[in-house]
Amino acid sequence: MSKNKQTVAVLGASPKPQRYSNKAVNLLLEHGHHVIPVHPAIAEIGGLTVVASVAEIGMKVDTLTLYVSETLSNPLIGDILALNPGRVIFNPGTENPTLKSALEQQGISAEEACTLVLLNTGQF
Repeated sequence: MSKNKQTVAVLGASPKPQRYSNKAVNLLLEHGHHVIPVHPAIAEIGGLTVVASVAEIGMKVDTLTLYVSETLSNPLIGDILALNPGRVIFNPGTENPTLKSALEQQGISAEEACTLVLLNTGQF
């Protein structure tokens, strides 16, 4: 599937190289995807302009990959549903049954998986 270039938003993107969200941004780029980092307090990550919120993305997103806790994603449920991504990946530690249920009710694919593993195994 990674033959198809996707637009991927990384919610909770970090400029810190040791963070999994940063590794995901870099690996997504290596695989040729268009990456939109999302973080409210950072302007740039690795040369990419960071969007402050999901509501500000303003384009069709194929995959939204989450790197924020349930506490942080709950207030964003409305914005995530309005974004209407093709799918949402809940990376380890980001599981949110309320958000997952809301996504499924709207017909949005939701999976608990690791973006890095999906990319490295050709399952993205």
